[in-house]
Amino acid sequence: MQHMPSKRIIFMGSKPIGYECLAYLISQRAELDLEIAGILTNRRSEFGNAHDLTALAAAHGIPVLARLNDLPACDIIYSVQYHEILKAEHIDKATQIAVNLHMAPLPEYRGSNQFSFAILENKTEFGTTIHRIDTRIDHGDILFQKRFPIPQNCWVNDLYQLTYNASLHLFRQTLAHIVHGQYQPVAQQLLVAKYGTSLHMRKEMNALKQIDLDWDDERIDRQVRATSMLGFEPPYCIIGGQKVYFCKEWVKPS
Repeated sequence: MQHMPSKRIIFMGSKPIGYECLAYLISQRAELDLEIAGILTNRRSEFGNAHDLTALAAAHGIPVLARLNDLPACDIIYSVQYHEILKAEHIDKATQIAVNLHMAPLPEYRGSNQFSFAILENKTEFGTTIHRIDTRIDHGDILFQKRFPIPQNCWVNDLYQLTYNASLHLFRQTLAHIVHGQYQPVAQQLLVAKYGTSLHMRKEMNALKQIDLDWDDERIDRQVRATSMLGFEPPYCIIGGQKVYFCKEWVKPS
């Protein structure tokens, strides 16, 4: 008789961190007695073929779902950098739990641009969080969290890489606990008095990139470090009606 895995999981994700988490999940499915019943991804191509979640799933016989509304019933939903907000009818497809890996500490930094705001606000600590999904953005109970110090004069790409490494480690370290229901949820509201809270949207970054040359040197430096993300428009000032971009270093043409 064919063995039936004890639990069904749906993975939702994108970007390199989503790819690496899915790869680890695939490597552990036999040991954890899991069926990966399907994945959802946004099929964006800017991260190249090396991080193609669709191809990875296909190579391992895992169905790729076309739409969020195609979610089947399952035990667990696991989201890592998925781009859509789940509604109650989606969350309820998971009979055990729906969880999200959020690459920032909660409750401080819900939403987007968390790396930039941490640098802008002169934070000395950052982190990554696995939390229960509810119908509000990055709002559900905290299940696991890893915090670490932010180096002095940190640039946004460096903070991203530190968080990427911590996030992948936390995913691997706690995957079996999630599957087996071994967690103690902590309501984020209990931590707001200690850490504060905020919710930032992706569109805010456009305004953050414009530098005012009347600011003091420290603020300009901080603003540039916070908004110089590789692959995106650099920070800039306006001189003579033209954008003049800030770069981390100047390389002499050969």
